Amino acid sequence: MKDVAYIALGSNLGQREVFLAQARRAIAALADTRVLGQTDAEETAAIGPIAQGPFLNQMVAIETELSPQDLLAALHRIEADAGRIRTTRWGPRTLDLDIVLFEKQSVREAGLTVPHPELSNRDFWLRELAALRSARVG
Repeated sequence: MKDVAYIALGSNLGQREVFLAQARRAIAALADTRVLGQTDAEETAAIGPIAQGPFLNQMVAIETELSPQDLLAALHRIEADAGRIRTTRWGPRTLDLDIVLFEKQSVREAGLTVPHPELSNRDFWLRELAALRSARVG
């Protein structure tokens, strides 16, 4: 089923701009997927219990026929290609890709919840989501 998904991109290690650009290209290259829009990158303080450098964040809107589970698997591959190693929860990372929202679908299962459970706690996500959705309507 074709649906619109919103993906949050973040990086706080290494060449953050490069990691975000690589992620945007990889997302655009996914099968049965096209990019509808993207926000400007925004620097924000890291969230969580571990002291670390600021994140560079961005959001991308895509139209895709991938299921939420298949999209998540593809995003995990893109993160791994960027050198992401999942060791410490909320720790620093080269690339963090989160499915924030699907317009027509919701998921609640082990390893995947859509809408993202932290959506209402991240003001920058709410701003980015509003900007992308208004651009699609306007």
